[in-house]
Amino acid sequence: MSQKYNCNIPWAVLLDPTSACNLHCTGCWAAEYGHQLNLSLDDIDSIIRQGKELGTYMYIYTGGEPLTRKKDVIKICEMHPDCAFLSFTNGTLIDEEFCQDMLRVKNFVPAISLEGFETANDSRRGEGCYNNVKRAMDLLKKHKLPFGISTCYTSVNYKDIASDEFFDLMIDSGALFCWFFHYMPVGNGAVKELLPTPEQRAYVYHQIRKFRSEKPIFTMDFQNDAQYVGGCIAGGRRYLHINAKGDVEPCVFIHYSNCNIHDTTLLDALRSPLFQAYHDNQPFNENMLRPCPMLENAGRIQELVKQSKAVNTDYESPEDVDHLLEKTVPYAKNWKPMADKLWNEQKK
Repeated sequence: MSQKYNCNIPWAVLLDPTSACNLHCTGCWAAEYGHQLNLSLDDIDSIIRQGKELGTYMYIYTGGEPLTRKKDVIKICEMHPDCAFLSFTNGTLIDEEFCQDMLRVKNFVPAISLEGFETANDSRRGEGCYNNVKRAMDLLKKHKLPFGISTCYTSVNYKDIASDEFFDLMIDSGALFCWFFHYMPVGNGAVKELLPTPEQRAYVYHQIRKFRSEKPIFTMDFQNDAQYVGGCIAGGRRYLHINAKGDVEPCVFIHYSNCNIHDTTLLDALRSPLFQAYHDNQPFNENMLRPCPMLENAGRIQELVKQSKAVNTDYESPEDVDHLLEKTVPYAKNWKPMADKLWNEQKK
C-alpha cells in the first residue's frame, strides 16, 4: 500500500476516544486539549475500517483517559476481533467487571502509567494514584491478564524508573512490558525544567540496555531505541495520532495538522502536505539517537510545519512552532555531543 500510494502507511494508529481525564498530571500533553472532546463510537469504527483496508490491525488508545469510555472500548474490541488494541491508562478505572470483559474479548491490553515509586508518582499524578495503580495491577495479575507499564522519565524521576528496584516492582506486579517515554516540552504550559540533561538521558539509556539481559520484562525506550526502527516512526511511517477532535497528527507529541478525520479519509490524511513532508524527509538524522524533528533536530519541525502550512491543534492555548523551538533548540544542542559519543561507541 505504501508503494501503491507513495506515502507512509502506519503499522499502528493511535487515537484519543476522549480528551476527558479524571486526573491532571504535571506536564501531560493530553491536558492541553481540554476535557470536552470525544470521538464517537462510529468515528472510531470508521477509522479502524479504513485502517484495515490499508493493512493496519493495531490500534492504541491515548487520551485523556480512554477508560472513561470503557463500554465503547470493549464494544470496539467485539466489533473488530481481528485487531489488537492497547490502551495507555492511569489504571484507576480498572475493576473486576472490566477484567471480566478483557477475559471475554481477548484482544485488549492496558499499559498503566507509573512514574516511579509512590512519592515521585503521586507528586506528578496526585495523592493516592500509586496505591490505585497497585490495586489495578494486583487485579490484572490475579486474572492472569497481560498488561504493561508506561513511564515518562524526567529530570526528577530518571534514577527511580531506571533502578533495579523499579524494574523488580514491575516484574513482581505481573507486568510483561514497559514503554519508557522521554518527557516532551509540548504546550505553552510545559515545564521545561523536567527535560532530562544529556547525562540523565544517557543514564537511562545504559540502564535499560543493561536490564534487557538481566530482567524478564520487555522494554521499549521511545526516544533511545530508534536504531531498531530506522529513526523517527511518526508521520505514518510506523504510526500516527488522531486526537479527540479528529485532527490527524504525525505524532502524539507533534500538535500540528493539515486535516481532520471528519472531513477526509485516513488515506488522504496520509497523503496530506505535513505527512508527505515526513515521508520525504525521514530519517531526520543518521544518528539514531537523534531521531525526532522536534526534540533532537529542533529546526526541522519548524521547516515541516511552515512548508506544509499545518496549524496548531491545541484548542485551549495554541502554541506557535517558533515558541516550541525556543524550548527544544537548547536541548538539541546540548544532547548532540552525548548522542554522537553514544552512537559512535555503539557502532564499534
